[in-house]
Amino acid sequence: MALVGAARERHAKPLSTREAFASAVVAAGFVVAAATTLVVVPWEPDANPVLIGLLVALYAVASRIDFEIGKGYANPEQLAFVPMLFLAPLPLVPILAAAGFALGRIRQRIDPTERGHAVSELAGAWFALGPVWVLAAFAPSGPPSFDSVGIYLVALLAQVVASTAAAVVQERLANDPQSIWPMLWAWRVDAVLSPIGFVVAVQAASEPATIIALVPLAWLLQVFSKERKERYTATLELHNAYRGTVMLLSDVVEAEDDYTAFHCRSVVELVAEVADEMNIPKAERQELEFAALLHDVGKIAIPKEILNKPSKLTDEEFELIKTHTIEGQMLLDRVGGLMGRVGKVVRSCHERWDGKGYPDGLRGEEIPLAARIVFCCDAYNAMTTDRPYRKAMRREEALAEIRDNAGTQFDASVAAALERIVMSDDRYPRLVEGVAASHAIAATLASGRSEAPAVRAEPPAAAAG
Repeated sequence: MALVGAARERHAKPLSTREAFASAVVAAGFVVAAATTLVVVPWEPDANPVLIGLLVALYAVASRIDFEIGKGYANPEQLAFVPMLFLAPLPLVPILAAAGFALGRIRQRIDPTERGHAVSELAGAWFALGPVWVLAAFAPSGPPSFDSVGIYLVALLAQVVASTAAAVVQERLANDPQSIWPMLWAWRVDAVLSPIGFVVAVQAASEPATIIALVPLAWLLQVFSKERKERYTATLELHNAYRGTVMLLSDVVEAEDDYTAFHCRSVVELVAEVADEMNIPKAERQELEFAALLHDVGKIAIPKEILNKPSKLTDEEFELIKTHTIEGQMLLDRVGGLMGRVGKVVRSCHERWDGKGYPDGLRGEEIPLAARIVFCCDAYNAMTTDRPYRKAMRREEALAEIRDNAGTQFDASVAAALERIVMSDDRYPRLVEGVAASHAIAATLASGRSEAPAVRAEPPAAAAG
């Protein structure tokens, strides 16, 4: 979903100068190659102008049907393109495909913002040249036949190769390498629709009106595409609403306690790196990063005089402090949905691997993985942060404490991933320096003890934000 949102934002912007240049070069190359094909590939004597016009119109309709997939989209153009290969003059097919595309995207030719994108997509018409060249070289003359299926499969492979090669050249010229994942999905769509186009082409070779049978299918796909876009739009709006809620709560925390807000934002950065190191699925990243940002949001319910108390906490005060995870969950439960799931993680962000944490005394894998990651990163960040009662620890000292407490306080796999990240990246020796806001009680939260930081006896790894 995040990829779809990013793709929409990108498509709404004009192409950069370099992207426009790359698109123009590849599109110009297509024009030259198509013109050469017109001269080199032999023409079939028979051509039905009405049938050709219908195929171009059908191609135009199909080109407007976009199924958004990640950073790209797939079109059912194969429904019209495959019959074109067999029912139109073969050397003319690349021009007809480009004409159908231009007709379908005529709005982009009018809108100055989208002209560059239209040229970029026209450059993708290279796909039409591959199968034309294969069919011209190896396919027998005459109507399509099931006896030549092997050659037709090679032609489909040539379509994939030509399309991929053009995309790679365009990306290299634009110096903007992209994932081929969207293209993989487009190829799957082409592979599924090609047999339908072929069967229609076989029948239309003797009964041209058969092509009309593709119109209801194109209409149905258009309906599905529209509904899919609407669902994506609604989901993106909900996603933005959740993100806005997170930012609002972050601002509230910052207004209440500058250190807590700054600390939480620093933890988010480290959590994201550890998630990458542990290969956490992308689908789980948003909840994880939201939990990292909001793991201390419940502290807005704790009186400031307790949060900022520089001396020893009473037993009653410490018990009140421990309720901040529950308060955070209750606050996020009121939002519901994604925030409700984040709230469950926030509740467990001070649970220990050995079961001595709070509020529920969860042990080992009973603790959500996201909470284990946040807890470990939270402790490292707290130890490497300047406090009113001590200077920040050096990276090696903090890692030693994390290592010594792996398997008791922290999940050992998370601790190992954190150490690999910190040791391989010089950004993390001191994530935060010179923070003046008082956070004196932080050293006692994870350990379950209420000594004042100046006289505490527990290991520094017990510190948590």
